[in-house]
Amino acid sequence: MHDHRQLGRELGLFGGDPLIGAGLPYWLPAGAAVRHALEEYLRDAERRSGYQHVYSPVLGKRELYELSGHWAHYRDDMFPPMDLGEEQVVLRPSLCPHHALIYRSRGRSYRELPLRLAELGGMYRAEASGVLGGLARVRSIQLNDGHIFCAPEQAVPEVRAALDLIGRAYDHLGFEPARYRLSLPGEGGKYVAAPEMWRRAAAVLREALDGMDYEAVEGEAAFYGPKIDVQLADAAGREWTLSTVQVDYHQPERFDLRYIGPDGAKHRPVMVHRSVIGSLERAVAHLVEVHGGAFPAWLAPVQLLVLPVSEAESARAREFADHALDLGLRVEIAEHGSLGARIRNGRLVPFHAVIGAREAARSHAALRLRDGSRPEPMAWENALEAVKSGAAVPRVAKS
Repeated sequence: MHDHRQLGRELGLFGGDPLIGAGLPYWLPAGAAVRHALEEYLRDAERRSGYQHVYSPVLGKRELYELSGHWAHYRDDMFPPMDLGEEQVVLRPSLCPHHALIYRSRGRSYRELPLRLAELGGMYRAEASGVLGGLARVRSIQLNDGHIFCAPEQAVPEVRAALDLIGRAYDHLGFEPARYRLSLPGEGGKYVAAPEMWRRAAAVLREALDGMDYEAVEGEAAFYGPKIDVQLADAAGREWTLSTVQVDYHQPERFDLRYIGPDGAKHRPVMVHRSVIGSLERAVAHLVEVHGGAFPAWLAPVQLLVLPVSEAESARAREFADHALDLGLRVEIAEHGSLGARIRNGRLVPFHAVIGAREAARSHAALRLRDGSRPEPMAWENALEAVKSGAAVPRVAKS
């Protein structure tokens, strides 16, 4: 396994600058292409699983986080509030308070439940400088977040559905969990003092995990509820939490969330927090380490490298590349240097298309695949269809 901090910079995926600050990486074009492909995959997978996508601001009034409990239990990990006239606003450390407000923006019926909201949104945490590293631990986080508002009897199946969605995404990304952890509260004032609430939430997670191998660990819960953490190992053998599923009875009570049940009475929903791949930063860090930069074709920064054998074929090569762009492929042309050197330099690109004099004259391309296979030269249309099929974004079946 490779170290993403070194390889990610060599591949031109991300960088940083002291004038921006520690733990605040920027995405270079190649990294932005990987991130965009990952975002599109996640949105489609969530949509197929019944989620509705929202956007919410990265700022909120201090009172919002006092209400949610973040100010009392999570303040040390938050950036200081900013004065704005007579108010104070805070960079959000989590998206859940915003989604709770979206839920309560109008009356809800049991017929709408479970209501699944998802957002790829920014959040900010004042991580200590000593723990920052590459993309794995940062201060500006783009989180693949989601919240399910459901009736109590729906909580277990919703947790299981979230775990299934995580598992299918891991299969497509090539991720292998190191272990599943049931994270429970420990001692001290970090956690909301509500023993019965914790018991109920932990019981939901234990039932959802029935039949799976997992380890229960105290002191790793969120301040408002227990969670299932999917742990991955990095190149140095260190474990990181990537995906989580959490059961929360605390915030529905704090925000007075309600729905009208079949009996016509008001009931309190359960809030299930889930993240399919956690932060995009940490997910891309793991992708780099697992694949060594040789990303699956649907994620590769460049999916097709077009290689004219000589300058005489350059115009036809550019024409072929334009057709590839029209099909939505990420394509580049390598024209300078020996053909062998250009092929070696592009060794991480999933598909090469070599165009010599014979291919140019017949509107053909000779494909070379990253696995070493070389089909017979074929017409442009067929070659591009083969590349497009091989680079197709995997689909997650409806859950």
